[in-house]
Amino acid sequence: MSTIALMAGGTGGHLFPALALAQELRRRGHEVHLLTDKRATQHGGTFPAREIHVVPAATPSIRNPLKFIRAGLTISRGIGASWRILRRIDADVAVGFGGYPCFPPFVAASLMGIPGILHEQNAVLGRANRALTRFADALAMSFADTAHAEKFSGVRRLTGNPVRDRVREVAEIPYPDMTEAGPVRLLVFGGSQGARAFSDLVPPAIALLEDRLKRRLEVVQQCREEDLERVTEAYRAARVNVELSTFFEDMPERIANAHLVIGRAGASTVTELGVIGRPALLVPLPGSLDQDQRANGLVMEKAGGAWVVDQATLSPQSLATQLHDLFSHPSRLEAAAIAARGVGHADAVERLADLVEEAAAGKLRGA
Repeated sequence: MSTIALMAGGTGGHLFPALALAQELRRRGHEVHLLTDKRATQHGGTFPAREIHVVPAATPSIRNPLKFIRAGLTISRGIGASWRILRRIDADVAVGFGGYPCFPPFVAASLMGIPGILHEQNAVLGRANRALTRFADALAMSFADTAHAEKFSGVRRLTGNPVRDRVREVAEIPYPDMTEAGPVRLLVFGGSQGARAFSDLVPPAIALLEDRLKRRLEVVQQCREEDLERVTEAYRAARVNVELSTFFEDMPERIANAHLVIGRAGASTVTELGVIGRPALLVPLPGSLDQDQRANGLVMEKAGGAWVVDQATLSPQSLATQLHDLFSHPSRLEAAAIAARGVGHADAVERLADLVEEAAAGKLRGA
C-alpha cells in the first residue's frame, strides 16, 4: 500500500477528477490524502480521503506589486505547511490537478524528492500547471492535442479525464429513442455555479418554437437562485413542462436521460458528455484568458459530438432555429451521441491510477 497525496484547487473542475482517482486508488488499497484550499471543505463529506488538508495558497498578480508580495508570502507559508503535512503522512506520490492552491503542496513535494504527476483536464495546459511543469516527473493529459504540453520534457501520457463512479454507472445506458409523438428531453446547465446567460437565452428561445414541439418538450434547467422566479414565469407563459433547480445531485442520470444538452464547455462537462455519449450545444464561457473551454468544445465538435456556439452571437431567435432543426432530425442527434463517445475515456481513472502506481514503484517511464 502507498500513500498518495492528491492536490487540487477547490472548484469542481479540479476536484471531480481528483475524487474519481481517489475512489479508484482506495479500491486498490492505497491511502489517499487531499491537499486543497478552503473552498473544498464543502465537499468534505463526500471526498474519499483519509484526511483533507487545507493549505495557504494565493494567486499571484504581477500587475499589483503589493498583492504580488502578499501572494508570495502566502505561497511560502503554504509550502512550509505542505512540507510538514507530507512529511507526517509519509507521501509516496504527489498528483496535482491544477489551480493555484495546487502550487504550494506540489512544490513542497518536489523539494522533498516525492515523484510528482500533473493532470491537465482541459485541451489547454492551465497556467498553474504550466508553472508547475518544471517540478513534475509526468504529465497526464485528457486530450491528445493539449496546447503548451509539447514543451514538457518529462513523461507525457494520454489518460483522459477521470470521471466519478456515478458517471461510469450510467455510461452504458443507450441513447433514448425519439419517437414522432414521444417526449423530447432537453437538459440545460452551466456548471457548478449555473449560467445567467442560459436563463436569459433558453426560455425565450423555447417560447418561439411551434406549439406541437413545445407540447412534447420536457426541459430540465439549472438556474442561479436569483434567476429561478423569472425563469419559472417564462416557462409558465410558454406552457412548457420544466423542472428547475439551482443544483441537481443526480446530474449524470439527467445527462443519460437527455436527447440534447445545452451547456458550457468545461473539462468535466465535455468529459461526462463523452463518457455517457450525449449530443450537446456547447457555449464556451466568454472572456477566458486561455480560451480553454472553447478548445474543449472544438475537440467535441471536430469529433461530431457537439455544436459550438459563441455566446456573443447567440440570440433567442438563432437558438430557436437550431433547436427546431435538431429536434426535427433525430438521426443527427443519434449520430452525434455516437460520435461523442469517441471523446470520452471511460477507463481514464484506471489509466491514471496505473501511472500513479508506476511512480510509487519507481518505474515511471514513457508510453
